[in-house]
Amino acid sequence: MQQQPLPEYEIYALRFASMARRTGDNFIFRDEHDAAVSMDFFVWLVRHGQTAILVDTGFGERSASSRQRALEHCPIEALRHLDVDPSAIRDVVITHLHWDHAGNLDKLPNATFHIQDAEVEYATGRCMCEPTMRRAYAVEDVCDLVRRVYEERVRFHDGNATLAPGVELMHIGGHTRGLQAVRVHTARGWVVLASDAAHYYANMERRNPFPIVLNVAAMLAGHATLAAAAASPDHIVPGHDPLVLRRYPRVAGVPVDVACLHLPPAAIA
Repeated sequence: MQQQPLPEYEIYALRFASMARRTGDNFIFRDEHDAAVSMDFFVWLVRHGQTAILVDTGFGERSASSRQRALEHCPIEALRHLDVDPSAIRDVVITHLHWDHAGNLDKLPNATFHIQDAEVEYATGRCMCEPTMRRAYAVEDVCDLVRRVYEERVRFHDGNATLAPGVELMHIGGHTRGLQAVRVHTARGWVVLASDAAHYYANMERRNPFPIVLNVAAMLAGHATLAAAAASPDHIVPGHDPLVLRRYPRVAGVPVDVACLHLPPAAIA
């Protein structure tokens, strides 16, 4: 039997917030040329025809207020600028449960949430007794996910899995115990949404991980896994790098910053 060709998805990176950092704060081994740099916050929309899959849900007013982070707009409501009604979203990938990736679950009333067993076990287990370990988690967001478990709206994954033809989940770990990246088939080849497996392009290019990390060895191994899964280095999209919006074509005519990751990136000097 002849195998059906894989769908060619569109992928959109939608920025909903940004914050200032120092370059050196983004590496375990500090950059000697320390300078100001931005950290952008994204959610990602994967779309083909009537199929729309959301990757991560960002953060909302609750975390913006408690952590004193500026929120440019609600990432879920901003989907409407791409002609996507949040109530129409049926599948949401939660790459991990950190506060900036797993808020706003209540704004997706008809979605099933896909997450790794290891991430939920970690975020609700004994390690959360330690303030240092739970700092990047928001208990309200974790509890919101547990409520969806009791509503039978969470699908757990134990390792790599196929979410749909041409959309694959990759258990990476490193940054958190259950972090997962998403591999998507597009017209330009397989694109990998790294999420926080690589915050910035430079984390992979310099083999110098981001300092919020559970397991350094697993994070470095994850970089190699991302590289093997993508069509080329230009097919790996980091989770927080402002260069994403500089490298990729933008969606025109919308009041939010959206990059088209299914289109080839431009070279940046």
